[in-house]
Amino acid sequence: MRIVALAGGIGGARFLRGLRAAVGPQDEITVIGNTGDDIHLYGLKVCPDLDTVMYTLGGGIHEEQGWGRTDETWSIKAEMKAYGVGPEWFGLGDRDFATHLVRSQMLTAGYSLSQVTEALCVRWKPGVRLLPMSDDRVETHVRITDEQGTRAIHFQEYWVKLHAAVDAEAIVAVGADTAKPAPGVLEAIAEADVILLPPSNPVVSIGTILAVPGIREAVAAAPAPVVGLSPIIGGAPVRGMADKVLAAVGVEATADAVALNYGAELIDGWLVDTVDAASAAAVEAAGIACRAVPLLMTDVEATADMARAALELAEQVRK
Repeated sequence: MRIVALAGGIGGARFLRGLRAAVGPQDEITVIGNTGDDIHLYGLKVCPDLDTVMYTLGGGIHEEQGWGRTDETWSIKAEMKAYGVGPEWFGLGDRDFATHLVRSQMLTAGYSLSQVTEALCVRWKPGVRLLPMSDDRVETHVRITDEQGTRAIHFQEYWVKLHAAVDAEAIVAVGADTAKPAPGVLEAIAEADVILLPPSNPVVSIGTILAVPGIREAVAAAPAPVVGLSPIIGGAPVRGMADKVLAAVGVEATADAVALNYGAELIDGWLVDTVDAASAAAVEAAGIACRAVPLLMTDVEATADMARAALELAEQVRK
């Protein structure tokens, strides 16, 4: 079975760990990772979502945080602060710095982001084929209004520095309109037996991936069933502040509203948590098959059960 998953960072990575546990060694998983969160810091190219997937599946993630490296130290960050060089609000540990140094060196030498990601995965052996959504530069920005007036800031500044405390007025994937899917992305979608949308942020993770011209169209046209899992449980995001960015695009923070925003032209099936079972009727009425199952990723086995439920629903709605 050839499975393609569109994934963001922490939620996507943890789901993929369960998915990997749910399928056999003969099955192939291709992950199309969000690069809209990418940012340049200290002269280095940082790819938070790609690295979170790579570290999580490769056994190097800081489990409690869900991001960054385990057994991390912070000497470089302390030295940068001593020199008065920021930003202080974005944490890069010493081990993490090494990844960004290698990536930046390879990019400067002329390798594409796809090639660099493949090279980094040689070390981590994530057990999946990890592809960036695009080799072109795409950055998600957020329009806000605060004491400095109305301005656009990088999503990382909005999410990490401001903790989404200010209302997001608009979400813009800068560069997405002229970006091209990375090599292998459209081919993987076209050849997939199942396409999954993990419980990643539907606006700034999966939404940004779909904003790259050709990717949404490829998913919608794919012969494989497309099944998504709700990142909203009981009217609130399981992790993070997805409700803030959903409001910016006019979508309620409910399991059914997220499904309807994707639409029946994109997804064939949708999983909601058991607490949201009543919302299944609205999803079904829109032409999307919907099932209620436990969606809390409390451990790998619980997450594997979620993945199995998604694959079972895919079989039920297979075109």
